[in-house]
Order: sequence, then C-alpha cells, then structure tokens
Amino acid sequence: MILGYGAAHEKFVWDIRQEPGVVEPFKRVYDTDDLIVSFDSVNASFPNRADLPPNKPWPHQDQDPETHEFRVLQGLVNLLPNGDSDGGLIVCKGAHQLSREFHAEFKNEPNKIWAWTREWYGFTQEGLAWLEAKGCPWVKINAEPGDLILWDSRTPHYNLSPTGSRPRFCAYTCYMPVTDATQEQLAQKKKAFDECLPTTHWPNALHLVDLPVNRNGAPCPYNTRKPSTECEVSAENMRLTGIPYIRALA
Repeated sequence: MILGYGAAHEKFVWDIRQEPGVVEPFKRVYDTDDLIVSFDSVNASFPNRADLPPNKPWPHQDQDPETHEFRVLQGLVNLLPNGDSDGGLIVCKGAHQLSREFHAEFKNEPNKIWAWTREWYGFTQEGLAWLEAKGCPWVKINAEPGDLILWDSRTPHYNLSPTGSRPRFCAYTCYMPVTDATQEQLAQKKKAFDECLPTTHWPNALHLVDLPVNRNGAPCPYNTRKPSTECEVSAENMRLTGIPYIRALA
C-alpha cells in the first residue's frame, strides 16, 4: 500500500475514480447520483522481494462489527493481469450474510484482535473455524486489467503477495451516498483533497492517513506529499470530492 508521495491523488488514480464504468455500478447499487469517493491509495506488490516477507493472512472486515446491515460497497480496479500466483484479493464467500449471527456469537471473545478504529474487525482462528463450519470457503479473485471488483464491507478479506513472476497493481475505489456523511466529515474531505492526503476505504473521510514515510530510518527525501502528476477533476466530478456539498456558514 503506497500511503505517501501523494499517490492517492495522482492523475491516473483520479482518472480511474472518474471513469463512468467505475462510478456507474455504485450509482446503481445506492440508487443515487450523489456519491462521494474515498481517497484510497494504490497497491503495488512485487514478487520475489528479499527485503520483505510475504504477507501473512490478516483476515478482516472494514465495518464496525456492531453494525450488521449493508453500509458500504468496497471496490478496486485491477491494472495488471492477476492470476493464481500474482497475489491479490482473497475473500470469504458468503460470510457477509452471516454477519449478525457471527458477531453475536463472538461478541465477548477472549482473544479479540486489537482494532485501531471501530470500522475494522480482525478474525481470529476461532472465528475462521466458525465460518468454515458454516460452509464459507476462501476464494482468490483473479482479474484482468481494467476489471472492477466489488465486495460488501462486511466480507472477510485480505491480500495475498505475488509468488510468481508478475507484480500486482491496483487502485482502490469506494463510493457512498453523500447523505451518509456529516458536514464535519465533508470538511475533512476538503482538507484531504487540498493537502493531497489519503483516506481509508470509507468515503466519508472517517480517518485521514498521514503517516511517516521513511527510507533507511529517516524521512524519505522523495516524499514531497504531492503527486508527480497533478490530478484533473472535471467540474461535474468535483461532487465526488464532497466539497460542493459543504454548506456555507451563515
């Protein structure tokens, strides 16, 4: 995950966010044209790295476990061929439909995984065994360049590292109705847009991501916090930033 360098606001990332074929499925799901988009970053995973170990499984859902209804559709746009050995998204099929039952069962689990936000839940080995017993298999999602992958935010998922010869490259794209964001959250989105900061998957700017970017133990000199190519957002698509929906102070 590239969280620095202004990557979340690179021109090509915003071009993806504004692509009609990416936006339209979200409009159909939410039944509204008034959407805002997350300022998610990109994932660039290279195979056969000697400096980093492969990802360990970290199955999680990006939604508060105390909320069981559908709230957000997460998505990514695949940018390179992504087959069995190319890393990528793996999901627990059908588990989102058991969310209420699962979290009632595990509400007081003794070895609960620490979460840095309420809108995240990590699945323990006991939880995974429960899902397996319920007949929910783990499925690696393969995709071609340009494919849009969508999943319910209650779905357990994580990323696999590439084990073959090809890297993985994708851009995360999540949208929600602007009516689900407060005026304070829209102000946060404006700050993120103006300062080229990324957000999490939540388009209402629930959290801004502003982490240190180090190289050899010191701040990376290449991290200007600005994209290498300034984004271009059309007048119509400025609505996706949330800024036009901010009410003027009386």
